[in-house]
Amino acid sequence: MMISPESYYEEHLKGKTKEELMTTIRGLKQEIGRLKNSLENPYADKKTVIKPSKDNRIYWNREYLDIAKQAYVEAGGIYNLSKAEKKIADFDANVNAICKITFNIGGYFGGYRTYIVLLSDELKAYTKLWEVKEPLLLLDDNDEPYTKNIFVAALKELHISEWRRHYTTGRFGYTVLDGTQWELEFKYSDGHKAVVFEGDNSYPYNFNTLLRLFGIDVIERD
Repeated sequence: MMISPESYYEEHLKGKTKEELMTTIRGLKQEIGRLKNSLENPYADKKTVIKPSKDNRIYWNREYLDIAKQAYVEAGGIYNLSKAEKKIADFDANVNAICKITFNIGGYFGGYRTYIVLLSDELKAYTKLWEVKEPLLLLDDNDEPYTKNIFVAALKELHISEWRRHYTTGRFGYTVLDGTQWELEFKYSDGHKAVVFEGDNSYPYNFNTLLRLFGIDVIERD
């Protein structure tokens, strides 16, 4: 059972030195990474039901990490962002300036379907397969058409900024020919450089949530 950030602070952070807090921060970051790798590894045991779930543990450990960083600063420490954390911060700071999202997924033989979402004053979306374009109606959890603000809020909940820029089966020691490739590109209205995430038969731990956001039936990756 996970505890609230307030209880976590009282039990694990309160009264600790800067050095002890930094050790806790490193441990939380390692645990989040371990959980993500476990969910993304196709060879991992996904049939055993563990409560709380790994997704839930990632969520709460992320909360604990935020409060641990705050406690470190309050204890007199200066927290320097890592290279990866700087990329995360930059993506999150510019998320409201996203004006176009292009999501390609498919394979060499079946072709690639493209999902395009335009975010200006309102949300517009369409799909494209080969040269054929079709309008796309994106619905939220209440089966209501997404507004721009609600769609952007759903993007934030995915924590895409934490994703690797490239996913490959090579990190798990094997190679797949053909199969499924995907690419997710964000373009901005404020001049920010486009940001691209991509994968080759390998996916972020919450990829199915992204698929549902685009109205795509989830794919099983046992």
